[in-house]
Amino acid sequence: QVQLVESGGGLVQTGGSLRLSCAASGSFFSVPEMGWYRQAPGKAREFVASSTSSGRANYADSAKGRFTISIDSAKNTVYLQMSRLNSEDTAVYYCNAEVWDRTLIRTDYWGQGIQVTVSS
Repeated sequence: QVQLVESGGGLVQTGGSLRLSCAASGSFFSVPEMGWYRQAPGKAREFVASSTSSGRANYADSAKGRFTISIDSAKNTVYLQMSRLNSEDTAVYYCNAEVWDRTLIRTDYWGQGIQVTVSS
């Protein structure tokens, strides 16, 4: 079983910054990729950013230039540094991890979600 625990959300003013963290724990062989998605009220969940364990990052257009994803492979932890936040960034942010067990079976796991609210 794998658990993803998110932290760092909250309320921030427009133009401010927040840093989200997500740590994977449990029984697994490898976590080759971790990332973040978000879901705003009334909208579908959307991709924000992802990173491989080697540090290769991918961003949604809305995140480019404002968000930075990083990963600490030794701790199986992914971070999302968000800056220049605006109201459109208000959403529940979900951590996602691709996890391999010792038989190399791949499973996707999700965190419980963490609220980010940007106020004007």
